[in-house]
Amino acid sequence: MDTRPIGVFDSGVGGLTVVKQIMKVMPHENIVYFGDTARVPYGTKSKEAVTKYSKQNVRFLLSKEVKAIIVACNTASSNSLDALRETFDVPIFGVVVPGVEEALRSTKNKKIGVIGTPGTVRSGAYERMICEQDSEMQVFTKACPLFVPLAEEGWTDNEVSRQAAKRYLEELVATGIDSLVLGCTHYPLLKRCIGQTVGEAIKLVDPAKATARRVMAFLKEHDLLNESEGVGEKQFYLSDSTDTFRFVCQKALKHPYEPEIIDIEMY
Repeated sequence: MDTRPIGVFDSGVGGLTVVKQIMKVMPHENIVYFGDTARVPYGTKSKEAVTKYSKQNVRFLLSKEVKAIIVACNTASSNSLDALRETFDVPIFGVVVPGVEEALRSTKNKKIGVIGTPGTVRSGAYERMICEQDSEMQVFTKACPLFVPLAEEGWTDNEVSRQAAKRYLEELVATGIDSLVLGCTHYPLLKRCIGQTVGEAIKLVDPAKATARRVMAFLKEHDLLNESEGVGEKQFYLSDSTDTFRFVCQKALKHPYEPEIIDIEMY
């Protein structure tokens, strides 16, 4: 047994959707979350910048003596995961591979859509990994750069978000996809809006669920699960204050957690 916390980081508040799934499958685990709200979004940044930020985020989480780290950001997972694993001696999990595996299980007609930030789409990570598993798969990608700022503002289901969803997703629906990967951890916050736009015939794939299950399996295999009684403690840190954190916490975690602001440039 290991009572040290699991570390989670994201470019902003979207990673709270991953925390939600961790709390569901591993309620006893302690969690330290860092949201880089001062530098969000990562999706429009260069690979070099994203890797620099991600290394700082990992150093901060390691200062909290975490036993494993989840990169709850598709942009960082698709651009910087290898560099993080080469640099740090701690188990580090991304969200792309679990998302790929879930999409492959979901599709019936071998047509998969992937939406994400420009950085995630530009990396080609999803289509590359999906086609490596099954060369007959057709993958259709679409960058949706407005979704992250909409989620960060709490505009998850209003006329603005619905118009953006319609603009971004009409082309994907026309391709005949039967599964759509929410390739950014912010996007489940807009799940209702996205689902109404694409229709019930298209299954929405949330990599957060598969990621939480993968981490749980690893911790169990290596005897690192926290088997203490009671619900685990949660600590939340941000690099800049934002009113949206409380809104998303209440929406995703059903609790108004209070974050602490830190200077991430120190790490």
